[in-house]
Amino acid sequence: QVQLVESGGGLVQAGGSLRLSCSSSRHTFSRYAMGWFRQAPGKGREFVATINWSGGSTDYADSVKGRFTISRDNAKNTVSLQMNSLKPEDTAVYYCAGRRVAFMNRMEYEYDSWGQGTQVTVSS
Repeated sequence: QVQLVESGGGLVQAGGSLRLSCSSSRHTFSRYAMGWFRQAPGKGREFVATINWSGGSTDYADSVKGRFTISRDNAKNTVSLQMNSLKPEDTAVYYCAGRRVAFMNRMEYEYDSWGQGTQVTVSS
């Protein structure tokens, strides 16, 4: 069973920055794509960003494009999400997700492992 552990959430004022990290126990981490999703209060989980196996390709939801950056360190089995220019509407629980395919995907059902989530709260 793969374990994904997120860290880095917290409370920040609008316009501020946070960096989320996710550590994977999968020993073949470097072969597979990873993603970040989020769930705001009263809403369903939505796609935020995804990165392919090498880190050479990334994809973002329109709502975060230009503000968020996903990256990975295959030597450390970690994936990160740098979030800048945060807005109150970015408030949500953020989840790291992994899939057993090398290529990126935006669909939640394409991911087979999930972290427990980390809370991000942006105050206005």
